[in-house]
Amino acid sequence: MSAFILSFAVADAFPDTLIALVTATGLRGHESWPDTAAALADLERQLADGAWQPADETDPRIEAWHTAYRSFGTNPRRIRPSVDALGRRMAKKGTLPRINPAVDSYNAVSVRHGLPAGAFDLDQVTGDVEIRYADGSEEFTPLGEPENVENPKPGEIIYADTTGVLTRHWNHRDAHRTRVTEDSTRVTFVLETLRATRDGHLLKTAAEELQGLLTPHAETSAVQYLSPAQPQATA
Repeated sequence: MSAFILSFAVADAFPDTLIALVTATGLRGHESWPDTAAALADLERQLADGAWQPADETDPRIEAWHTAYRSFGTNPRRIRPSVDALGRRMAKKGTLPRINPAVDSYNAVSVRHGLPAGAFDLDQVTGDVEIRYADGSEEFTPLGEPENVENPKPGEIIYADTTGVLTRHWNHRDAHRTRVTEDSTRVTFVLETLRATRDGHLLKTAAEELQGLLTPHAETSAVQYLSPAQPQATA
């Protein structure tokens, strides 16, 4: 069991933060996920028809993350929030990447609702996971680059467990160690907003949608929320 903890310093700096934790156990990543495939195809069809566009940096949902990134010294046009990068890629290519069913599910929900999303294989997490400011001594191995080790800069917001960093720049990139694959069976998916007063209902809708995609392929699933008022939850 791992606790997810929103540190006091981050909660104080971003008091309208709301984070959904969607935890699934007994995931079956090697089988067909037709609802996820349909969700991806539907988004791509809407984009092609001109009926829908991914949120871009002029959208308040993305703009809030650009402002947050600048606050901890990251240029969001060079190192983009995950949902911004994913939306830009989709707008350019007309499609979303196909990674594996679990990752495809959160990507579809993320870009549909304009909210950053990620996921952690809980069997690779050590101890508790804290959303906190980096002190500069931590180590991060980027997704897809197991031979590389980076050190987040002091003051950068990270997800970190007792072994190292799980995400850099809050939600720009995930770590290789806790990546979700077809073999992952215990996973916590994360959806985030910095403007819960405005977008909390959207976050909850997105969390329910993601849970709906996971449920047919999992033994159990549950949704919990982190906020400054409730800064800890156990996955």
